[in-house]
Amino acid sequence: MNVLLVFAHPEPRSLNGALRDAAVVELAAQGHEVRVSDLYAMGWKSAADRADFPQLPPDARLNVATASGEAFKAQILTADVRAEQDKLLWADAVILQFPLWWFTMPAILKGWVDRVYSQGFTYGVGEHSDKRWGNRYGEGVFAGKRAMLVVTTGGWEEHYSERGINGPIDDLLFPINHGILFYPGFDVLPAFVAHKVGRLDEAGFSDVVERLRARMRTLFTDQPIPYRRQNHGDYLIPSMQLRPELGEEGTRGFALHVAAAR
Repeated sequence: MNVLLVFAHPEPRSLNGALRDAAVVELAAQGHEVRVSDLYAMGWKSAADRADFPQLPPDARLNVATASGEAFKAQILTADVRAEQDKLLWADAVILQFPLWWFTMPAILKGWVDRVYSQGFTYGVGEHSDKRWGNRYGEGVFAGKRAMLVVTTGGWEEHYSERGINGPIDDLLFPINHGILFYPGFDVLPAFVAHKVGRLDEAGFSDVVERLRARMRTLFTDQPIPYRRQNHGDYLIPSMQLRPELGEEGTRGFALHVAAAR
């Protein structure tokens, strides 16, 4: 199988760099073909701006969504964006690896999403009617592919627990898992998270590496998070509200959009 690992850490000698290398070695040992997009090493341009759309007249008002859609349709997106889109289409599974900085992904990785997820490619596609609202949230260009996050934090696991001061890690990662990965159709696996990485000794590092290698061995067999699919009856269209009879009693917030285990 084909695996794309999008890596967002500025220091190749970091713990993140070591984890990336361990993942690549394990995936290759399992017979998978792996490509790595090392965003810092690539000098990835983060900002989506006018430079992305040289076809736009100088006096025209820039609407990024519209411009990206027109450029995608005309096949005139910049070469760096086209290359990443081709990698995504090639991949059977995509891994986004990053340190958690200020409760989210580094800016360079968000910029990768902003520029690569152009209109017509990952959003703004499919029928919009009173029966369905586009190909999204479980449908779309990446349907049938898998995705997961590999995340490191400086904080303790307890800090990211249900009652932890930083908030539950699943809630913090929900906008990425559900909004960036599930939205265009990926089956999203539970994230691999390593905590207190700045305090790891040799034994702790070895444990993290082995846990990550184990997850790489089950990349294509683990059960994905059971997010509710948009066009399969759970949501009222076009309001996109979850039907009032759905959801476990007392469930609120992001958890409403994960179906109860059957």
